[in-house]
Parts: sequence; structure tokens; C-alpha cells
Amino acid sequence: MSEAKKQAIKKILKARIKSAADLMLVKRKIANESGLPLFTNSEILAVYRNEIKDGKIKQSDSLEKILRRRSIRTMSGIAPVAVLTKPWPCPGNCAFCPTEKDVPQSYLSNEPAVMRAIRCDYHPYVQVQDRLRALEANGHEPTKIELIVIGGTWSVLPESYKFWFIKECFRAANDFGSRKSKVESRKLDDIALDELKNILNKEQKKNEKAKYQLIGVTLETRPDYINKKELLEMRELGCTRVELGVQAIDDEILKKNKRGHGVATIAAATALLRSFGFKITYHLMPGLPGATPKRDLEMFRQLFSDPRFQPDQIKFYPTVVTKGSLLYKWWKQGKYQPYADDELRQLIIDCKAMVPEYVRIIRLIRDIPGESIMAGNKITNLRQIMKDKGLVCRCIRCREAKDSQIKNYELKVMNYGAGAGREYFISVDSLDKKTLYGFCRLHISKTKGVIPTLDKAAIIRELHVYGELVSVGADKKVQHAGLGKQLLLEAERIAREQGCKKIAIISGVGVRGYYRKLGYKLKDTYMLKNMQHFRHSREGGNPGTSNFFLKLSELK
Repeated sequence: MSEAKKQAIKKILKARIKSAADLMLVKRKIANESGLPLFTNSEILAVYRNEIKDGKIKQSDSLEKILRRRSIRTMSGIAPVAVLTKPWPCPGNCAFCPTEKDVPQSYLSNEPAVMRAIRCDYHPYVQVQDRLRALEANGHEPTKIELIVIGGTWSVLPESYKFWFIKECFRAANDFGSRKSKVESRKLDDIALDELKNILNKEQKKNEKAKYQLIGVTLETRPDYINKKELLEMRELGCTRVELGVQAIDDEILKKNKRGHGVATIAAATALLRSFGFKITYHLMPGLPGATPKRDLEMFRQLFSDPRFQPDQIKFYPTVVTKGSLLYKWWKQGKYQPYADDELRQLIIDCKAMVPEYVRIIRLIRDIPGESIMAGNKITNLRQIMKDKGLVCRCIRCREAKDSQIKNYELKVMNYGAGAGREYFISVDSLDKKTLYGFCRLHISKTKGVIPTLDKAAIIRELHVYGELVSVGADKKVQHAGLGKQLLLEAERIAREQGCKKIAIISGVGVRGYYRKLGYKLKDTYMLKNMQHFRHSREGGNPGTSNFFLKLSELK
């Protein structure tokens, strides 16, 4: 950065800026005066941080918030970091899936995430560090990382590549910000699998105390590749959430689209994932060949009325026609016609209106550039359009606290049938029920555990306190305000009442230290506590509130 630009930015930092509009006015004024191009927020942040470091200005939360680009990225309390695996042959032959040379199956080279991965030559270490640098440059503090591994069917990749890939992701987080950051010179073929596993284990232990911690790892795969061996390997890798390409829960639609499996396979995969404690995300594709808006709506309703399914999270990927797919040929031949925009909008409105409050809708639209869509939805702001229409959605994302301050709240418990047991959704909500501060997912099953460690154990599948990401030791907002402990105590109470002998937590590697402080010990990749060690107290509530309410409600 030139000295002239630095001096101009210092003038900006001296101005009284109270909003994004103020910032833009000052940026334009000083850019015109100095004869320089308009300054980016990341450039201003870089100078701002140096000025604080040198003691020339005081730190300002309000200014940082204004400068932070796309602040919504860390409003959920975590920093999502998506990385792509290298292109690999897919076992499927789905009609809707595009195929492009040197790009992972089902992805397109002009999608933002793919473009970033190509720029990094698909190397996991480079991708992770690239994303962390970008997040910090834009004002975020990505110390709590949810690693999201995409690129198609993870399960078909060679075992050595999978362990190398995840090992490099952990190493990248551990090295970030240090002088020793560098890409490993050894080639994958020169490292034995046992050595890869040993190095991964060391990097995971290091990450427990690192500044940039992986608090969750997500892998995506097909339902027909879920089995006990695969899930044990996923746990060894540190995986806590699995995204399943479900698309539809209708055998006729799945067959027509050449999916290669049926609804029974989806149900079996979901049950096995839940019994291991994984969080479960479904990818859904309304508008597939053979579907109708009415049938899509029926399938969506069935997701939450049929205990065989009950996903925790959903990604809506409305069907679009792209080149390189069989669907493109059907569309050219007049054999397929996507939903009209108004039909699709109404379908998603109807679906969102029935979403239970224990489910999070992650996405409504896949990030496919408009020029790649030959037919189908090109609207990218469906969520905002629906909000403008007055749609009230009770999903987790629409209620999460973001940067709200904690006020009076109530502790609620909902329970519903799922798999071979019951799910307990324990939440901390504002009294007006509009804001969700945190929640815990507890699964209790009367069947034998899939592994000895989980036998007669209640499983905490997720514990999450929402709010703007706050580093450990930083000023309290929503996170670190004691809500996590209250949720955990309630889960322990329920487990004890249900006759469980122990509680197992499918903890992310970077969060193990938190559970150790609460009496849990690491065993077979789970954080475990025996029942005789449980203690429960409802006294006190949260010292920062004047009221503490407990409300039990049951969802039939």
C-alpha cells in the first residue's frame, strides 16, 4: 500500500463514522481530495489495525462492525470455511448433474467456491489459509472454524487421500498466522497411510489449544455409501456433520432421475448417522423430472412427520438446467420443463411456513452463476423476497440471535420421534419467542449402541450458542455467557430421567477442551461422562438476566 493511500485512510479513521452511509460519504470525499481510487474496507481495516497496534487510535467495536464485509458470515458464532476436493469420478449417473472437465462432479468452474479452489490447485492447506486470510482482511476473526468439505461423494475418494486432505486442513489452521506456514513438500504417494493417520492425530491434538480451532467438520456424500465402516472413519477424521444428497423421498422420482438408490436407503442412512450422533443435513431438489409442486410439498411435510427422516438442516437446491447434464438433453427435447418462477416462490413459501423450529434452512438457492443456467430459477435473493412478502419462518436461521444482546429468556424442551429413539431439542429463547440464543440436540435410543462407547448412552449431537463470533476471553455478547452450560445441564437431567448410564458428545476437535472443563473425557473420538458424575442445578439462571423461565413443551 502506498504512503499516500495510508495517509488518506488515516483521515478516514479520524472522521466521525456512525453508519455504513457515513463511511461511504467519507470514503468518496477523501478519495476525491487525494485523487485516489475509492478505498476498500479491507484496506481501511489494515491501516486501522496498524494504528491500534502502534497505540495511535483506540479500538472501536462500532467502526469494526461497519467495516466488516458480509458480517452475516460469522453471525452464527462460527466462521464457515468451504474447501473442495480434487475432481474424482462419481459413482452416480444422475440426470440433473452437470459434468465439466477438471471440476468435481456436479460443480461448475464458474461457481465462486470452485474458482477459489482452482486458484489454489485444490490443495486443502492453501484453500484453508486463503479463506482465513480473506475473512480476516474483511474484518472477521475466524478463530472458530466450521470446515465444510465439498466436491461430490466424499466416500469414494481413496482412503489415503481423505486422511491427507483432512490432515492438511488441520495443519493449515494450526499454522495460520505463524512464520512456519508452508505447503508440505512431500507427495501423498510418499506417505504411508499409518503415518498419515498418526500425523492427523497429532495435528488434531495440537488444534485443541490452537488459536484457530476446527470446532466442526462437515463431509458430503450419497446415502448409498453410508455404512458403519464409513462412519467410523469419518469420526476418526473429526467429522461431526454429514450432508446427504437426498434430492427427493419418492422412489419413482429417484428412479426417473437415475439416482441409483431408493427411499429405504435414505432412511437407513439417516438412522445410522443419527445413532452415531452426527448432525444431518439434507440436500433437496424441488422441481425434478417427475415431480409436481403438490408432490414436492407433500414430500417436504413428510420429512418432519415421518420419524425415518427428521433432518437437522436443509439445503434447498431448486432444479435448474445446466449444460453437460442429461437433464439438458431432456429440456432441449421438450421432455422437461422447470417450474415457473411464481410456482417455485409459492412452493418455497409453503415449505418454509411448515419448517419446525428445530430445523435450520442453510440455503434456498445454490450459488450457480446465471449465465450457466439454461432454464430454471435465476433469482438469487429468494429469502429476501419472501421476507418482503411478510413470510414468517420459524427455522433456526431466521430466529438466531446474530449480534443481539441477551435479555430475559426461557428454557424450552421439545421432543419428537426420530430413527429408533427420541430427539430432545433444548433451546434458550427470548420471551417473545422471536430470538433463539442457543440450543442442544439430544438423542436417546433404547436400542444397543452402534459401538460399545455409545451403548446405553444419550448422545448430544449439537450444542450451539448463537451470536456474533466472540473469541475466548473477549467481551461477552451471546457466546460465553453461561448458556451452553445451562443447556448441557438440562440435557444431563433428561438423560438421567430416561435411565441412560452415560452421555456421549460428538464434539468437534477444537471444542474438546470446553467439555473437559465440565467433566467429560475423550474416548473413541467422543467426549464421555458416566451417569454417577452428573450434577444438576437449576439455581441461579444467568447472572446477567432478571428472570429465568423453564417451559416444557412437547411436539407430537
